[in-house]
Amino acid sequence: MPPRWPKPPTRQDPDYRKMDDRVTLATHVMLFATGSSGLTFVKLVRQAEWPWYAPVVLSWLSLLVIHALWVLVIARYPGSESSSSSAANGSSGGSS
Repeated sequence: MPPRWPKPPTRQDPDYRKMDDRVTLATHVMLFATGSSGLTFVKLVRQAEWPWYAPVVLSWLSLLVIHALWVLVIARYPGSESSSSSAANGSSGGSS
């Protein structure tokens, strides 16, 4: 079932942008898994020696890792409800 969005979707909304970036990353992971396993299957069935196989798969994997680092670690979404609630939880922890 696709995720539902409670308000009109727009890339200017930080919460929507965060969810959209993560969905795009999941699509990238799915395409990499499908593509690389398909190439591996064909390579093994045909017993082929493809000199381009390893550089293509490793390059694609490195792009996937960079994409994951960007979405999960580096990207910030100012004004996002999840970032403001985590900041509020972190500041209230020391006042008890």
